[in-house]
Amino acid sequence: MRRILGIDPGSRVTGYGVIESDGIRSRHIASGCIRAQGDDFPARLGVIFEGLSEVIALHRPVEIAVEEVFFARNAASALKLGQARGAAICAAVTRGLPVKEYAARAVKQAIVGTGGADKEQVQHMVKLMLNLAAEALAPDQADALAVALSHAHTEATLAHLSRASAGWRR
Repeated sequence: MRRILGIDPGSRVTGYGVIESDGIRSRHIASGCIRAQGDDFPARLGVIFEGLSEVIALHRPVEIAVEEVFFARNAASALKLGQARGAAICAAVTRGLPVKEYAARAVKQAIVGTGGADKEQVQHMVKLMLNLAAEALAPDQADALAVALSHAHTEATLAHLSRASAGWRR
């Protein structure tokens, strides 16, 4: 079982979710939200970096999966979200961890079955997949767990296809 950290970056709220998975079975380890308050944007980026650095040190994932920026109301919002993603990615790469990026539509497709799923559908499926029926999940927390699950399943599928292709060529 691989330990994976999924991240749903935001300039004010960054969701994280740690799972262990073999690509078929997955187990929830930890999840939550890092809240960056105030108007000092560079300080908020520091909160994201430090918060995720603590999560990485505590839970020791071997892989990181991050949601890509998919839309923003305006250019300034897109730039801030991109910078928040950068702070999240830096927390991983400074520790030598591999980072994979996934589009939100692809994550929703993998978890719910449709790329146009809403946040409630993602929350519901994440709870089912990780047997968290009684737990309340914040939307950013559920999105981060969905990114981690999507990564686990994608990597397992790619490994399976690689083995099947190698066997076919013989």
